[in-house]
Amino acid sequence: MNELQDVAGARAPLVVLAGNPNSGKSTLFNRLTGGSARTGNYPGVTVESSIGVMKVGEGSAELVDLPGTYSLVARTLEERLTLSAVLGLEGLARPDVVAVCADATVLSRSLYLLLQLQELGVPVVLILTMVDQAEGLLPEPGILESLLRCPVVRVVARDGLGLDETRQALSRAIDAGPPPPVWRWAPGEDLREAIELARVALPPTWPASDALGLWALMSWTPEGEEDAVGALTPELQQAMERLALHPSDIDDEAIGARYAWLDAEVLPLLQGQADRSFTEKLDRVLIHPVAGFAVFLVVMGLLFQGLFAWSDPAIGAIEMLFGWLGGLAEGALPAGILTDLLVEGVIGGVGGVIVFLPQILLLFLILGLLEDSGYLARVAYLMDRIMRSMGLNGRAFVPMLSGFACAVPAIMATRSMPRERDRILTMMVVPLMTCSARLPVYTLIIGSLFVGSTWVQSGLLLAMYAFSVLTALVTAWVLSKTLLKAQPTPLVLELPTYRWPRLRDVATMMWRRTKEFLKDAGTVILGCTIVLWGLLSFPANVPTTIDYPAAIAAASSEEQVQDLENALASEQLAGSYAGQVGQFIEPAIEPLGFDWKIGVGLIGAFAAREVFVSTMGVVYSVGDSVDEEDAGLRARMMEERRADGSSVYTPLTGLSLLVFFALAAQCMSTLAVVKRETGGWKWPVFMTVYMTALAWGASFLVYQGGRLLGFQ
Repeated sequence: MNELQDVAGARAPLVVLAGNPNSGKSTLFNRLTGGSARTGNYPGVTVESSIGVMKVGEGSAELVDLPGTYSLVARTLEERLTLSAVLGLEGLARPDVVAVCADATVLSRSLYLLLQLQELGVPVVLILTMVDQAEGLLPEPGILESLLRCPVVRVVARDGLGLDETRQALSRAIDAGPPPPVWRWAPGEDLREAIELARVALPPTWPASDALGLWALMSWTPEGEEDAVGALTPELQQAMERLALHPSDIDDEAIGARYAWLDAEVLPLLQGQADRSFTEKLDRVLIHPVAGFAVFLVVMGLLFQGLFAWSDPAIGAIEMLFGWLGGLAEGALPAGILTDLLVEGVIGGVGGVIVFLPQILLLFLILGLLEDSGYLARVAYLMDRIMRSMGLNGRAFVPMLSGFACAVPAIMATRSMPRERDRILTMMVVPLMTCSARLPVYTLIIGSLFVGSTWVQSGLLLAMYAFSVLTALVTAWVLSKTLLKAQPTPLVLELPTYRWPRLRDVATMMWRRTKEFLKDAGTVILGCTIVLWGLLSFPANVPTTIDYPAAIAAASSEEQVQDLENALASEQLAGSYAGQVGQFIEPAIEPLGFDWKIGVGLIGAFAAREVFVSTMGVVYSVGDSVDEEDAGLRARMMEERRADGSSVYTPLTGLSLLVFFALAAQCMSTLAVVKRETGGWKWPVFMTVYMTALAWGASFLVYQGGRLLGFQ
């Protein structure tokens, strides 16, 4: 994060916002910065912060909105980053003050993070949010200030109330400097000895404090859970291994003592909890084991339908726009390789990126509204037990479900998950869900090779969806027990009161995600699309079996001209670099029942899975625009024969091809977004390798197993 400079050249004050998720931090941040925010990643990770400038006293300060977290125990990436940010560790600047946002409607449960910060000696200002919903229930700020030994400010951020008081309190805290550590409880003798041992093992650049020693104890688990976030140094890890205390005993003592103090000192000051009757009535249904799932299925059904249907008009408009631009460029420029590059590579590539935007925006709009209303916390609660049995976090269900529409926005939606390991595990299995791009391929194969009964065709299509879900869950379980092995963490979250979503915050989030997608993922996708265009287009002068220009000139009908042009395109494709690669990989895909022409289709499908249909249309000389009602490609595929006269396309081959497409990592957009979200090529490469191997192995078993059983 960049440091601001004031007019005299000195570093401007740094203020960070911390607090629980759904505590109103983002709304307060947007109000204080007045729309000057930008996003930035912490060093080496993809968890983001929002950074802006706010007025403080006579000058300005840099304001950073930290990820929402319930504590500083570094068992999640957000907790580790919050600790580093508030103490100035890992190369980050130490803040002058930490503004802790606490939901006034559940005040006693929102102050746990404040107690941890005070034990570390961090200067804090407590900002009570949503006080309009807790009117008449809170004590006077002076009473809380005396008890908590820090400034207390009341705000209603969405209405702009309390902002001036917040700036004044932050200014006074900056001038006052850091306070001494404040402990509300005393560790027992065994825990005190363990804290001393951990404190000695702290890195030399860290403050040698008891609170950090306790943090190290609580951030370690015997199963090595710290490896998921890289929280502990090797020296700390070795020191923790020598402890006689079990981590659960440490947790019970420290956490229990803090909450005991809150219950004894804070609860008596409250006039009662905020009116949660409306929330409690809704929760009787929405988190009920049966009714809650029924409501959830309806909500997700609407989301699913929206991603498929509601975005179609915008997707169609974008496709028409870029088709028109391509036609305009083709008509205005002379024929040649540069025109082909512009039309098919650049315009087509950009269109292939932009076409995802309606689904991405719609997904984040709906998820933003659901999260801001408080409903997504209930979804995670409902799904946690099922998902945890498969090694997944409860929050993984929504990205996996939205993967039925498109893996690109689904992978971006994993940002709502608290732990990096859980995010990566979810990313690795989301592409296994049957996305909408697979539907044209499924329709072509099922419609061509499984004729005679619409019930059989519908049942097979439904089976492919069920197959994708089962495969994703099993794969997640295997990865969670091997490569991404980690101790399952309990889902700890606050079930906030239901409230109307803050449209401004949702719109800000959507705009930020849109810019990130176009800037980062779009450039990679565009580059890959141009490379694929080159493979399909070169070499330009491929030897042909006849003189096609002369034959076309001598043709007596438009139908003959079209047939000759399609045959020319087919021969040129066979001689292209992509065609040569298809023939090169034929020995590897032949055991799956595929020939080199299918191999070319598989190569083309890396741009987007649905490109398989148009690529096969060119391969089989029926053009690159195949209407679902047009049986030309289907008929031509059924006529295709091997050298021994046997049919290339049989129901067994079709089933093998369906399984391959269900499992293979054939989507540059998905790989590009995984690269963007994980910050490197390690996980996209792993995804490509494991999904390709899984697809080949499953298709091999289907095809060769079917042949052993006597099927053709």
